[in-house]
Amino acid sequence: MDPKEARKRSVRRLLDTGYLSSPAATKAMGNVERHLFLPKEMEEEAYLDTPLYIGEGQTISAPHMVAIMVEALDLHPGQKVLEVGGGSGYHAAVMAEMVKPNGKVYSIERIEMLAERARQNLRATGYDKLVETIVADGSKGLPDKAPFDRISIAASAPSVPEPLRQQLVDGGKMLVPVGGQWYQELIMVTRKGNEFQQRDLGGVVFVPLIGEFGFKP
Repeated sequence: MDPKEARKRSVRRLLDTGYLSSPAATKAMGNVERHLFLPKEMEEEAYLDTPLYIGEGQTISAPHMVAIMVEALDLHPGQKVLEVGGGSGYHAAVMAEMVKPNGKVYSIERIEMLAERARQNLRATGYDKLVETIVADGSKGLPDKAPFDRISIAASAPSVPEPLRQQLVDGGKMLVPVGGQWYQELIMVTRKGNEFQQRDLGGVVFVPLIGEFGFKP
């Protein structure tokens, strides 16, 4: 497999199917080498449009889902982003591409082993200066780093976690899969002063968000 050619084909499929449309998201998906965020033995599968198991009961999202989320969040250079459910670090790297050079992504991963792998992946690909990986209860967010321009949650919650809503800037946007543990709706939350508008972007399936304001362990 030539990873560069496989990545080009993956991006072309996402454009042809309408998952990608903006130049910024298209460039980011084309620049980030997904195969470098997976175990060596899984590199051949890196550019298939499917979730892939990364250990500890977690997955790396399918490319089309990453594209849907970064397009919907409308990321721009200089923004401060909170990611919940860091996994391998891939999704954070795509967002980092869109907020660089002076933006920042704070990525929460509750599983220490995955967080350390994500740090290694980010260092190896040069994104460690733009992404900080933190082991914490993602349902509580990061109050000491708040407020955030954008919040991206890659794990399902029974409802929109209140601490995360409160950590949005006025005008900020958050994506969160809301529902049961086996099926959810992807909800866009937009803050307008003290009001929070919600819009349903459609059905999704994510692993559960475990924490005080998510599903109980």
